[in-house]
Amino acid sequence: MMDGGGALAAESIVVVDDDPFLARLLEIELRAAGYDVRVASDGEQALGLVLDAVPDLVVADVMMPNMDGFELTRRLRQDSRTSAVSIIMLTARGLSADKLEGFSVGADDYVVKPFDTPELLARIRGVLRRAKEMRAQSPLTGLPGNVRTAEEIESRVTSGGVFALLYADLDHFKAYNDRYGFMRGDQVIQFLARLIQDVAVASDGPETFVGHLGGDDFLVVCRTEEAERIAQDIIEGFDRDIGGLYDPEDRERGFIEVANRRGEKRQFGLLSVSIGVVTSAWRRFSHYAEIVAVANELKGYTKGITGSSYAVDRRHG
Repeated sequence: MMDGGGALAAESIVVVDDDPFLARLLEIELRAAGYDVRVASDGEQALGLVLDAVPDLVVADVMMPNMDGFELTRRLRQDSRTSAVSIIMLTARGLSADKLEGFSVGADDYVVKPFDTPELLARIRGVLRRAKEMRAQSPLTGLPGNVRTAEEIESRVTSGGVFALLYADLDHFKAYNDRYGFMRGDQVIQFLARLIQDVAVASDGPETFVGHLGGDDFLVVCRTEEAERIAQDIIEGFDRDIGGLYDPEDRERGFIEVANRRGEKRQFGLLSVSIGVVTSAWRRFSHYAEIVAVANELKGYTKGITGSSYAVDRRHG
């Protein structure tokens, strides 16, 4: 990361722990290791700190008052401004169920207390190194990652040209991961990536761009007149073929059953895809984050609709 004068800036970390002694200890150790550190005592306070200035990494305790580490991670992953932040979860419990929940909500790593400081520092270096690599290119899909995608959208915004942005992600993906495991979850993401690429190539638009923000989040930049057809083709292809990634009995009954932490079983429909569509033809944007946020808002709206769907922002001004 470069500061305003072109010098290499310290990577930034937000530490979240309701134990003031441990939080202070982590702050001292991390500062000594060369990181820029801010400290929060619970998830709500941490959310405010992260939104005020997005860090490179959040190190969060799981068990905290007001908002625990799981909910904090969910909130960060759901917000386009913070969805790419690296997250390490800390817990006094080494239960595999807790680890699975941490990873399923989007944590990058999981460290059990008590831990050795050298081990935590090694985990931090590893997570930050992987994040840098993923920003350039997603290792899972081979598509451009966060940094390249942001550069592409920013160049379109700066040029003042007319373009459309599609923000796509999956519905019920956490339930699918809980039911089938992360390896099969990765196969779903790779399937969606190939589908979006195929649709983009078929659009015949040389300026069509596909980026993978991480997880199940994808962005497509294209001509405005192609946007809705691309969204429709993605949905049609997804709904046609997604059944092949389910076990026969789940596919036939049209849902899966997943137990929560209390052992209660819930039913989830088959995976679907939600897409938010925004165009600069009707509105002007001054920064790539603005248009991404609007597309994310529209995508969120479609998640309230059963099955695959897309929504177009038709607001002017």
